Amino acid sequence: MTPLSGDFLGELTQARLLAIIRSTDPEAATQAALVLCESGIRFLEVSLVTTEALRVIAEVARRAPHGCLIGAGTVLTRDDVARAHEAGARFMVTPAVTESVAESVARGIPVLAGALTPTEVVAARNLGATAVKLFPAANGGPAYLRALRDPLPDVPFVPVGGVDAGRAAEYLAAGAVAVGVGSPLVGDAARGGDLEELRERAAEFLSVAQASRAPR
Repeated sequence: MTPLSGDFLGELTQARLLAIIRSTDPEAATQAALVLCESGIRFLEVSLVTTEALRVIAEVARRAPHGCLIGAGTVLTRDDVARAHEAGARFMVTPAVTESVAESVARGIPVLAGALTPTEVVAARNLGATAVKLFPAANGGPAYLRALRDPLPDVPFVPVGGVDAGRAAEYLAAGAVAVGVGSPLVGDAARGGDLEELRERAAEFLSVAQASRAPR
C-alpha cells in the first residue's frame, strides 16, 4: 500500500489525473485498476457501486506499485468512510455534499466532495473538503468551470463526468487542478475488455496531463 503523504492536494495537482473504476465484475475491475497503476496512473478511485468494491479496494491497495494511491468513490455515509478506509482507501470521493464529507475531514482523510452549484461548492469547502469534484461537469463544460472560478478562484476543482482526452485538456487549461475520468479511459476493461487498449488510452490521458504541466 502506498502511504499517504502530507500534501495530497499538491500531489494530485501534479498528477492532473484521477482514474475512476466502476464495474459489476470484481476480478476484471481489479485487473483494470492494476494495469492503470502499472501504466503510470497515480490516483485511482474505485466506486463503491462496484460489485465487492471493498474487496477490490483491498486487493488493489495491496498489489499496486508504489506511487499509486487508491481511493473510494460514491462515498455517501459515515459508515462508507469507515469501511472504505479500513479496506485500504487513502482518499474519499463523494457525489454530493453528504455526511461522508464531514466524516472524512474528522478522520483526517482527504476528500473530494461532489458539488455543482456555487452554493454547493461553498458548502463543501466550509466543511473542509480537500477539493471539489465538479459533477456532473458535462452539464456546463469548461466555460462553466471558468465562470465558477471567477468568484471562487482559490477552490481546487476536479471536473468529473463526460471527460474525454480533448475535454480533459480544456478543463485543465480552464484552471482545474486535475480531472476525473471514468469510461473514456477505462472503456470496457473493467468488464473484461482488452487491457492492451486500456494501456493505450492511459498513455493518451497521461500525455494530456503531462502537456498541461508544461511551461506556457
